[in-house]
Amino acid sequence: MDLTDRFEALVRGPEDSLEDHLDEAALLIAAHANPSLDVDAYLRSLDELADACAADNVAALSHQLFVVGGFRGNDGDFADPRNSYLDAVLDRRLGIPITLSVVVLEVGRRLGVSLAGVSMPGHFLVRLRGAPPVLIDAFDGGRMLSETECEAWFRATHGPGAPWDPRYLDPVGPTTILARMLANLRSIHIQRQESVALEWVLRLRSLLPGATVEERAERAGVLAALTRFEQAATLLENLADEVADERAAPLRSRAKRLRAKLN
Repeated sequence: MDLTDRFEALVRGPEDSLEDHLDEAALLIAAHANPSLDVDAYLRSLDELADACAADNVAALSHQLFVVGGFRGNDGDFADPRNSYLDAVLDRRLGIPITLSVVVLEVGRRLGVSLAGVSMPGHFLVRLRGAPPVLIDAFDGGRMLSETECEAWFRATHGPGAPWDPRYLDPVGPTTILARMLANLRSIHIQRQESVALEWVLRLRSLLPGATVEERAERAGVLAALTRFEQAATLLENLADEVADERAAPLRSRAKRLRAKLN
């Protein structure tokens, strides 16, 4: 099974099954950037981090990762794509909020600590389940935050008049986490004009449940930029067959123009 097929098999399964394989799915994203990556070796690295924790609780987890392990946020070069690759984050002990949070989530899962991701606008946190919830900022050395402190951070970042919704702190599942990781990489590779990398990012994003027709069709434009006109046209035609509504005609028209380039 190649890397893309392995990723698809994970994300197309039940969400509760994917919760036990978020680490593997995140590493498979990284393996598309580095096909020689040993996914199983990095899964063992997460096992070792869990084994090194002094106790099965969030305090011991935070101490091991951020004090002993030295994991920290890369605020000096946030847009470095290595910040989004879980293997590089484990090697460098450096990442962005979402990948550092994945480390916390996956080490915590091994310890039996009940954690969930929180996809707050402009930031990503980890939530210790319970009431009231405790929020963990992995980008800020594992600092514990209250709901009030999260709201204060949100207003400081988005402006004092920005509307706050308590649902911003609701737990999210692994599909949402993977989608946000891929969205970060999409933005980076668009900015850097790296079409080859952007193509596989969009390919993986299109495999996630809930991917829209527009998101899936975006990949056709990148394939065309890489002069892979046949693949681009076929992708658009398949989408047109799938939607079979008013969206189909523009998709077929784009495919026809791409096929004309093959002559």
